[in-house]
Amino acid sequence: MITREQLIETIVAELRKAVPISRSPGGKCLSVPVGVSNRHVHLSSPHLEALFGTGYQLRKRKDLSQPGQFACEEVLLVAGPKGAIEGVRVLGPVRKQTQVELSLTDCFKLGIPPVIRESGDLAGSPGVVLVGPRGSVVLDEGAIVARRHVHMLPAQAQEHGLKDGQNVCIVVSNGTRRLVFSDVILRVRDDFALEFHVDTDEANASGLKNGDIVKLTPAGVRGA
Repeated sequence: MITREQLIETIVAELRKAVPISRSPGGKCLSVPVGVSNRHVHLSSPHLEALFGTGYQLRKRKDLSQPGQFACEEVLLVAGPKGAIEGVRVLGPVRKQTQVELSLTDCFKLGIPPVIRESGDLAGSPGVVLVGPRGSVVLDEGAIVARRHVHMLPAQAQEHGLKDGQNVCIVVSNGTRRLVFSDVILRVRDDFALEFHVDTDEANASGLKNGDIVKLTPAGVRGA
């Protein structure tokens, strides 16, 4: 009788055949650290004041891995037609438009359709209600499930023959939940730090945690 471990090894071997790992000119796979993104809110200046009071300034809790980004002391209640989630962290700095980033599981709890989008692509996305200590804001749109993506510097992209907006694959080769993430968008900018971003649902499915190392390949899954 085949054991569970043997079955896992067989499946992983088949995946490796279907998804070849592309290598850089130096002959090495591109290793990328993981950043797991929990639910959070980016606020515009008007909404920050509506929720926390006139002239309010965000208070930094800790810096994040992406330069200039930080987690704040402030948290909000996010409500939808079927439920609410308390203690949703605000991230800074303020943005031009308020954006709520959730997992699919969060969307089911709130009762809103899960819309997978790139950050900033908010037109036609579902709305939610934000509740703070000094007021509330009703969003007509702005709640998304962030599409999984890789942040990268231009020099790194050039070195490995990659470009902004390209679809890549991420191979999770360690642990007991080894798998391949396809349809990962590459985001290249000079104020980014190299990192693969997934939400908590995706991280749990693959057994990933912050700081884990995965492999990037520009090759797609055959037949995809």
